[in-house]
Amino acid sequence: MSAKVVDALKATFGAAILENHAHCGDDTVVVEASKWLEVATFLKNDPAMKFDMLSDLCAVDYPDRLPRFEVVIHLYSISLGHRIRVKARVGDEEGDGAEIATVTELWPGANWFERETYDMNGIVFQGHPDLRRILLYPEFEGFPLRKDYPAARTQPLVAYRTEAEAGLPLEKLAPFREDEGMAFGRRELPTSEPS
Repeated sequence: MSAKVVDALKATFGAAILENHAHCGDDTVVVEASKWLEVATFLKNDPAMKFDMLSDLCAVDYPDRLPRFEVVIHLYSISLGHRIRVKARVGDEEGDGAEIATVTELWPGANWFERETYDMNGIVFQGHPDLRRILLYPEFEGFPLRKDYPAARTQPLVAYRTEAEAGLPLEKLAPFREDEGMAFGRRELPTSEPS
């Protein structure tokens, strides 16, 4: 079934589909980075595609290849039962220019995936509503999933400090906004009296 998706992508986007392959029934297309959002919009909104579930979004570093990174999304259509992997290549040999459009407007669940990919690989998602580190602290230097990141590197330790101690506003933010995360607060378990 996903072979028909590949055919539809080739018919709609032509030369913007750089390559495709299949392995064990999983079809993959590589698209031009400039067409990433357009292809994603087609896959989400076209009635014959209906990719309503984004299963994963990540990046892979190929330091000996240009462009250096592949940004990868795994999509599934719940109603039609087909899946596809879409890739786009970005970035130069130093990792500069590793930018691609966000897909959070199409799949809100991409928000944290894109933040993690930014945090670990340094891929910038243009138009992301809240692109900042999600796993590492703001002062962390570098991107630990890049293959040229030194495994023995020591990061600066940043002691906890209040705004009064720092003498300036720190503008620390919670790891997620008010509209994200659990919709309920923590509740204390009742303590039982020993009998």
